[in-house]
Amino acid sequence: QRLSVDVLDHLEHLALVDFRDSEGVERLQKAIQFADQLQEVNTDGVEPMDSVLEDRWCLYLREDDVTEGNCTKELLENAREKVEEYFVAPPGNIPLPKLEERETFLQGS
Repeated sequence: QRLSVDVLDHLEHLALVDFRDSEGVERLQKAIQFADQLQEVNTDGVEPMDSVLEDRWCLYLREDDVTEGNCTKELLENAREKVEEYFVAPPGNIPLPKLEERETFLQGS
């Protein structure tokens, strides 16, 4: 199964992994083939789990109320870059190639 440029672009931005060389694309294709094995598992009649801790007698949950702090403005002053009230994470340690560069590479794979 061939990967489209759009899928590679999306995955690179999500994972911050560089798929510009044939080794990176091959590794991704092997990972997809490995994950595709999950499609063969018969889950008919298996109820979805509510929690990964279902085997516990009691799940200790608490209300998610702010009891101290409430210092959003002060914390966001530390952000180098922010969008609305969220920190913007750095783009990772790889420079992402332009879409045209990836199209050229994929044609050769």
